Amino acid sequence: MGRILALFSQEAQLIKALRKEDPKAQRQLYDKYSHRMLALCFRYVCDEMAAEDVMVEGFLKVFEKINQFNSEGSFEGWIRRIMVNESLGYLRKQKRILEDNLSDEANNIPDYIHADQNLETEELMALIEALPVGYRTVFNLYAIEGYAHIEIAQMLGITESTSKSQLHRARALLQKMVAEWQNDYKKKVDYEKASC
Repeated sequence: MGRILALFSQEAQLIKALRKEDPKAQRQLYDKYSHRMLALCFRYVCDEMAAEDVMVEGFLKVFEKINQFNSEGSFEGWIRRIMVNESLGYLRKQKRILEDNLSDEANNIPDYIHADQNLETEELMALIEALPVGYRTVFNLYAIEGYAHIEIAQMLGITESTSKSQLHRARALLQKMVAEWQNDYKKKVDYEKASC
């Protein structure tokens, strides 16, 4: 099936049509942002079907609350914030956001100074997905979305120091995971060289 042509060429036109609940505008918005927003939701939820459900709920909220967008700042940023909030709401419902009672295993992780340059973005994202939910959530909010610790604390209902602690632990665990990946990669390359 062919791609739907953009009916609303400017963002202001699209927003105006969305405020009138125009189904074509809603479809265009979904087509334009769904791929990015699904990836965003997946970073938090780490389950494809659940992430898609969260994204759809997020778009419904965008359509419902479009009159609250006051054209200050980025429209995509406003949508992203709704998607992040929907993702966090999903995690809360699943009772999967943890506070300080997460494993203290990360406290004993040594610092690894560098990661191998061969680590691709997809592999790094897979490592982030493997972090415990609490660590991953704070890491995504801080390192990827750019929220401050005080904002994260308010969003998650935790203290600012808990947010900082979770980020520190997430980074330490991620460094350990990258170092392990690097060792596995080096072994694989050495094996391939020896096999030739």
